[in-house]
Order: sequence, then structure tokens, then C-alpha cells
Amino acid sequence: MTTATISPATRTSPRSRVVKNVLRRPSAATAAGFLVVLVLFAVAGPLISPHDPDAQDLGNRFAELSGTHLLGTDEFGRDVASRIIQASRIALVAPLISVGVALLIGLPFGLWAGLRRGVVDAVAGRLADTVLSLPAMVGALAILAVLGPGLVNAMVAIGIIFAPGLFRVVRGATLAVAEETFVHSAVAIGSPTRRTLWVHILPNIAAPLLVQVTILMGVALLAEASLSFIGLGVQPPDASWGSMLKAAYTNQFDAPYSVVPPGIAMVLTVLAFNTIGDAIRDAVGLRRGI
Repeated sequence: MTTATISPATRTSPRSRVVKNVLRRPSAATAAGFLVVLVLFAVAGPLISPHDPDAQDLGNRFAELSGTHLLGTDEFGRDVASRIIQASRIALVAPLISVGVALLIGLPFGLWAGLRRGVVDAVAGRLADTVLSLPAMVGALAILAVLGPGLVNAMVAIGIIFAPGLFRVVRGATLAVAEETFVHSAVAIGSPTRRTLWVHILPNIAAPLLVQVTILMGVALLAEASLSFIGLGVQPPDASWGSMLKAAYTNQFDAPYSVVPPGIAMVLTVLAFNTIGDAIRDAVGLRRGI
């Protein structure tokens, strides 16, 4: 009698296979590498910045690209490259705050409404429809009128606007998973609702949830830049790609190319988030044979 051996490929979990399928795509691997570099900039920014991002040199305003100032200087003589690196922290923290608020609101209500339905589903669904019927930025501005300007307040407002859409995604995925046999079996043996939601349903809706989260990360970055552009997001002297775009717009005749560095940084970051989201969607479809 021979003993069958299990190959390493057989022992890998479904999540590991999804990750491998994502990273196997050159575009997704490049996007992941870019985000890793962005995280390094955000964490080690003070150590790798060539200059103090807040140090002003009014005698060296709008300096051109050089060995001293790799991307030139702004209207206050501050080093643009250093401010781009400093703003990378905002580019990661701001989406995390807004998406975190959206998950805190939309995830538990979506899970409960998809499994138990009833009053929670009816009330939460109508509230979601009401918020989704409003223009997103108008709703965010209305919330900011109550909370006041600032990065955290702006991202909380954006997170509240994101919550109904996330609720809809989670509810729809939960409705599909709730009809599976293993969920009915868990309910039949007396599994508490909380355990059914977090142990049996949540891991099986992780794929569409991750896709939605990556998309919202990119949208949140654009929303933060928009609010900072009009002065309701990051406040001076902190650097944000949105506030840098505002300064470039104001000084477009003195430094016509100053819009390029923050613009490229923002485009690449949003593209990286969206590319990873598309790769996750395709990898999950490949695993399921879709």
C-alpha cells in the first residue's frame, strides 16, 4: 500500500492562489511595487527627503530642475521633491481613513441586512438610496460644513458618502452566500448570528469586498485632492498633492510645469489602486472558473 504525497501546490490555500494569480500579472506586480515604494516614502520620508519640505527660501522661488532641487522649488522656495515625498503620507493615510469609516458603517449593516433582512434591511436600504441619490461632493461639503475643514474631517465626510455604496456591495454578496448549504447548516446547528456572519459569510465575500476597497482607495485620493484644492482638506503648511495642484494653478504663469510632479504622482497612485483591484477581480474569476 503506497502513501500518496501531497504536492506543495495542493497544500496552498485559495487565498494564496489568488495572491499568486494577482502578482503573476506584470501590471499588477508593477502596481504593487509602486505602492510599496509609496509606503516606504510615507514611512521614511523625513530620512530620505533631500530638504526640509517646510523650509522656505524666498530668494530661490520657482527654481528650475537642478542637482540641488530635483523637481525645482515652489512659490515659497520650498523643495518640490521633498514636498512630494511628504505628501505621500497623506496619499495613503487619507484613503485609509475614508475607506475605514465606510467599512465601519457599511460592512456590519450590509452583512446583517443580507443575512437577516427584515427591518434592518429595509431601513438601511432606504437610507443608502437617499444618500446615493445625492451628488457625492455636495454631500461631503454639507458634512464638512458641520465638522469644519481639516484632513480627518474631510476623510470622515468622504467615508460617510462611501458607506452606502459599500453597504450595497456587501449586502448583495451576502445575499448570494447566505443561500449556500454551509450557511444553512451553520444556522441549523444553532450557530449564533454573529459567528455566522464573521466566520462563515465574511471570508466568502472577501474577494468582491477587496475589489471595492481598492477602487474606493483611488476615489478617496481624488476626493482628498479635490477638497484640498479648495482649501477644505489638508491645511498649510502640510503638503498634499491636491494643495500642490492648487498652488500650481495659482502660479501657472510663473511656473507652468509645476503641475506635472503632483499630477503624475496622483495619476500613478490611482492607477496602481485600480490595477490591483482589476487583478483581484480577474484572479477570483479565474479561481472560480468564471
